[in-house]
This record gives sequence, C-alpha cells and structure tokens, in this order.
Amino acid sequence: MRALAITSVKNEAAFLLEWLAHHRAVGFTDFLVFSNDCSDGTAEMLDRLEQLGWLTHRPNPGPWEQGPQWGALKQADRHPLKASADWIAVLDVDEFVTIKTGDGTLNALISACAPATAIALTWRLFGNCGKVAFEDMPVTQQFTRAAPVGMLWPWRAAMFKTLFANDGTYGKLGVHRPRAPDKDRLQSTIWVDGSGRKLPALYQRQKLFTPLGSDPYGLVQLNHYALGAMESYIVKCDRGRANRAAGAFDMSYWVERNFCTTPDTAIARYEGAAEVLRAQLMVDPELAALHDAAVAWRKERFAQLMLEEEYRALFGRLLLTPPSRPLSPVAAQHMVSLGLRANDAKRETKATKGDDC
Repeated sequence: MRALAITSVKNEAAFLLEWLAHHRAVGFTDFLVFSNDCSDGTAEMLDRLEQLGWLTHRPNPGPWEQGPQWGALKQADRHPLKASADWIAVLDVDEFVTIKTGDGTLNALISACAPATAIALTWRLFGNCGKVAFEDMPVTQQFTRAAPVGMLWPWRAAMFKTLFANDGTYGKLGVHRPRAPDKDRLQSTIWVDGSGRKLPALYQRQKLFTPLGSDPYGLVQLNHYALGAMESYIVKCDRGRANRAAGAFDMSYWVERNFCTTPDTAIARYEGAAEVLRAQLMVDPELAALHDAAVAWRKERFAQLMLEEEYRALFGRLLLTPPSRPLSPVAAQHMVSLGLRANDAKRETKATKGDDC
C-alpha cells in the first residue's frame, strides 16, 4: 500500500526531522513537501532529504493567488505521487497522526475501519502547559496535556483532517478534506470518525468537524501541537498563516487552543521507532548541520523579534495568560446554541435575498 502525506512548510526545519520520522513509523511511504520562501534552511534540508530518498521536495515560492497552502495543493493535484497513492492525507508539521489500534500503523487503522474509504482524523489540541523557552527536543515529549474529550467549545476542537482512499471519488485535494467529488462514485463512499463510527451522508460532500460532544478518538486522533513553547509561538506569529484568508496568530488563537486539562501520552508508543529513524537521519553530517543551524536560527529570530514592541508585548501577554479553562457544560451548550442561531439567521437572510431577485 502506498500512503502519501502532503505538507506545506515555512521556517520549520527545527521540527521537520521529528515529524518525518514519526510519520514514517506510522506507515506513510511517501512524502510530498512544499517549501514556501523559507529563511531558516528548510528548503536546503528538504533538498538533502530528497537526495537521501526520504521525500519529494517542491519549492512553492510566492506570490500566491490564494495563499501558499492552496498554491501547494494545486501543484500536488498534478503530481505523479498523488496519482500513484492508495491513501492520502494532507497534514501540517504540527499535526501528528496517533493510531491506537493494532500495531499503530496505517494498515491497522484502515483494517479496523473497513470498509471505510475516508477516515476523519479529529484534532486533539495539546496545550503549552506554561513552557516558555524553545528547546531542541521532540514536541511530542514536551507537550503531554490536551483538551478534554468531547469538548463542545471552541468548536475547532472537533475539526479534522482526512485520510482518504485515492479511488477517484474526489478530484481535488483540500486542506481539511478532499474536494470535487464524482457524483457517480459519491454514494459508495463511506466516511467514519476516529472511533470507526459511520458518519452521516452529509460528510461525503461537506463538514469540517466531527459531531460536537462525541469521542472521536477511539482508534485514531490527530495530535495538534499548534502552540509549542512561547518562544516558538512568537516565531510562528512572525512566519504567518499558511492560508492568507485565515486570521492572524494572536492571543485569540492561543486562548482557543491552550488546553492542558487531560494527560495524553498515546503517542508515546511511537517513541522507540521514531527515535531510531531520527538517529538514522542525524548520522548524515549535512543533515545534522542543517538541523543544528535551524535550531540556532530559531533562537536568534526570537531574540530579534524581542526588539520590536509588537512581538515583545505579545510575549508578555503569553506569560501573563494561564492555560485555558474548558467551559462548563451549560456555558458550552449556550455557545453552541448561539452559533446555531447565527447560522439559521444567515440562511434566512440568504433565502430572503434569493426571493427578492
């Protein structure tokens, strides 16, 4: 089975080897990686990894009509690796597939979810836990506390990425889910959540989050280390979002993801295999030097940003802000009802405008 992971990166060389080794241990056989105007040696590291046979690197320089990530996905749609893949997932470098069934591989997950053709990998938000300084050690070992299962609000806690069979049902890649479905094939598509439960037919065409309040982590979850250490978060803010239409990295982004409520060490099952693979990579002198240079660049970049009032003030706010507290069930349900009411109002306004035309 050929399993393809597609990602788009900018200034993330310090984290790249960990992410790559982990997903090779999970069972991805191919990696298609796009670099977006990097200044920390990411592109050079990807070139070296391609020379060593670990991945395929494609530069993705700007400007981009719809942002760097969409520009990369348009290229990926035309790439031979996509055509030859049996299963595909579009992932970010701060997202780690964590399989809890069988031997922890993609084969075990796909077998457990059979006959599913699309598996929703729901985010598990891992908080910062008060860690200030960036350290050169695996993020999966540094951050081990996450949002509680079934959290209703913020709804982004239930967002997912998709592992899907590349069987011709969908014609285009998307950030969270495949797009452009073939109408004749669509009815035979089976979507399940990360606990293997069949999702409603609506998921064949739309939806970006699994049912609110459910436990979608029984077989697999997508560990999302969106924040990292406070120093790393500042450098991430400087880098900018992969999708230019998205909001900026700021305190709202931080607060909606900084949940440290529940210990979660499910990903520890991969530590041994991933460490062996990372060690194999670091044996290469050129790759090791590029990694060390990326670590030094990240520390220096943070120091430079602290000379600017905007970033220094943001760093101060991070230091002042404790981990986010999950809402009570009553408050969370109230927020959900407000959102539903707003969506109903939008649909009613749209329908009214349609009647007027």
